[in-house]
This record gives sequence, structure tokens and C-alpha cells, in this order.
Amino acid sequence: MFEVLVYVYENYWQGDACPELHRLSRKLTAAGFDAEEIQAALVWLDGLNVAAQGTQISLPAKAPQASGESPASASAIQPQSAASLRVYSVAEQVHLGAQSLGFVSFLESSGVLPPHMREIVIDRAMAAPGDPVTLDDLKIIVLMVYWSFGEEPDALVLDELCDDTEFRLAH
Repeated sequence: MFEVLVYVYENYWQGDACPELHRLSRKLTAAGFDAEEIQAALVWLDGLNVAAQGTQISLPAKAPQASGESPASASAIQPQSAASLRVYSVAEQVHLGAQSLGFVSFLESSGVLPPHMREIVIDRAMAAPGDPVTLDDLKIIVLMVYWSFGEEPDALVLDELCDDTEFRLAH
């Protein structure tokens, strides 16, 4: 499945240039991918599309409040507080593994993975095969999340996501 996702990213790097899923399926078949891999990737991409569209709802600057209505109930979606903490469930910890969770934490603490994108990365990683999800697969997921928002990662982030760290020497 991840080979298909990489192909989609490389060939349709501008998300709006990507054809609808049924046309994309034909193009992937013509490119020589296995039907099972294509189907898994299309289901995954559909979930990514739904998740990305769900977070692109713009919130009003100040939600109108009816008499007696609390600010928390005025809007269903609230931005994350700077003091909030993301606690990973046991299922997330097992499926993602320590290395992938550490990488998500690194991206988030570096300020390059905002909370709404982090949640989509976690959601799509949970929908991905592998127990735990490998770091290389997680990096592809992060790239695809950026792609779904029509954003290109910063050059240093892109380098971190695409660099093969296997032969990197620690100083």
C-alpha cells in the first residue's frame, strides 16, 4: 500500500491535481500496481480525504452564545489549548510503537506538526497495516497528511521525512 501512496505523492504532489478515486484506480492499474494494494491505498486515501475535510472547518473568531450557554458548547470544534496534553491510548501505543510516537512528538515539539495534523497522522497510522507501524511508513503518512492539506513541508522537514537515516552517523 505504501508504494502506491508514494507514487500518488510523487505524481500528484499538488493534491488538487489528483484525479477522483475511480480514475486514480485506473491510472494505478495502468502503472502496474497490484489490485489489492490499490484498493487498500484508495480506502486509506478516502479516509485521509474525509479527515482533512473535517478539520478545515473554519471557526468564527468569537462564537455567538445564547443566554446561559457555556463557551465550550457554543462550537463543536475547539482549538487545542497550549497547556493541553495528548495522551495516547494503549492501542495507539502498541500499533504505532515507541519509535513512531517519538517521531510524532519530535515533529510536534519542533512546531512543524500542528495538533490538528497530528491527530490525522495518528488516525491514518491507526488505519495502516503493520504492528507496529514502521518509522518509514509513518514518514509517508506525514507526507500524505501535508499533501491532503495542499501544503508542502518546510525543506528541513522534507529532508527529515525523505532522508534514509539507516546510514547516518551519530556525532
